[in-house]
Amino acid sequence: MSRTVHVIGAGLSGLAAAVQLQRRGARVVLHEAAPHAGGRCRSYFDIKLNATIDNGNHLILSGNHAALGFAKAIGAADELIGPTQADYPFMDLRSGSRWTLKISPGRFPAWIFDTATRVPGTLPADYLSLLRLLLANPGRTVEQTMRASGRLWDAMLDPFLLALLNVDPREGSAVLAANVMKETVLPGGQACRPLTARNGLGHAFIEPALRLLQYGGAEIRLGSRLTAIGFAGTDSKTRVRSLDFDETRVEIGAADGVVLAVPPYAARELVPGLIAPTAFRAIINAHFAVGPPLAFEPVTGLLNGTADWLLAYDDRLSVTIHNADRFIDIPRETLAQTLWQEVAKAARLPVERMPAWQIVTEKRATFAALPSQANLRPATRTRWPNLMLAGDWTATGLPATIEGSIRSGQKAADLLMNPPMEFR
Repeated sequence: MSRTVHVIGAGLSGLAAAVQLQRRGARVVLHEAAPHAGGRCRSYFDIKLNATIDNGNHLILSGNHAALGFAKAIGAADELIGPTQADYPFMDLRSGSRWTLKISPGRFPAWIFDTATRVPGTLPADYLSLLRLLLANPGRTVEQTMRASGRLWDAMLDPFLLALLNVDPREGSAVLAANVMKETVLPGGQACRPLTARNGLGHAFIEPALRLLQYGGAEIRLGSRLTAIGFAGTDSKTRVRSLDFDETRVEIGAADGVVLAVPPYAARELVPGLIAPTAFRAIINAHFAVGPPLAFEPVTGLLNGTADWLLAYDDRLSVTIHNADRFIDIPRETLAQTLWQEVAKAARLPVERMPAWQIVTEKRATFAALPSQANLRPATRTRWPNLMLAGDWTATGLPATIEGSIRSGQKAADLLMNPPMEFR
């Protein structure tokens, strides 16, 4: 008889857990409080733009093996596209200068020694500061670990680390930054090509995962909000015994399990004594209903402006503002005008012809990747052997990214399915 596992939360970490559990033979029941799956990684049709957009722009790197493996497992590997080389165009909105960072393949960083591929105005010796970051100690900020100023910092490290950490990079966790760099930049260009979801995150991750789960017999319950977890047993053998939803109670069998894949603030209300991140940072995305110019690069870094990164899709141009709390109270129309001026300048479009636009704000997009908050991230295992945690806010070793989210879900599933199989 198949073991039943209840996965609470149908965001990316919950879906990753559910798919992994199903592959390992469990009977999966997936619960989601919202009327739709996907969490912060979903797509929806926007009437104003007359287009399907993502509720947040997410950039995946070719070295994100868990994300690419998950897409392949659910039959959506061809949905992630990008250039064949690790080329990153940049534009300084203040000076108007443009250049392209070209990270060479292989572990030997040949790109650092070529003026045509490294950051203009830098010398090979400047990049030695990266070694200090790669050797970062826990509890240290980036600024406490390496030189956080100068041309290399301003033109490369600051925008990259801002996108990864979603906090002021100087204040961010050096260890989290280093872990990403070790998996992407350090192996060379083949591991840090930028990839985007050509038809949206929903087509790349959410809908294929739901279809796979349904075909495999999983039960998917949308609009199913967990209100309480019942624990019972002796001090040494306590476990989850029941799950209370809005109008129903589900009893958890002796061999069954639970993966809790909800945001940290929701998890703290459900799990007694849970320590989890308490500080968050916003991300703002703006979408403009205009196609990019011919041969325009899919991803462009923007310096000395409001927006940080410009993403080009077939039917629109989108920009992302990271660490965006300071912009939340600005009137939407004012912010849209400012961002359109930057987009038009970067894409060489007439600024006076502002197209239809939409701004999407996620106030608690990620946990704040500060050393103090990183220390609050809980492990996957809990003191109840049939309850595992999943989410990009758990101790994945990475910032709050798609890669970390998928890894957390898969790890929760594997730990739950590994022996011992009986929780009595």
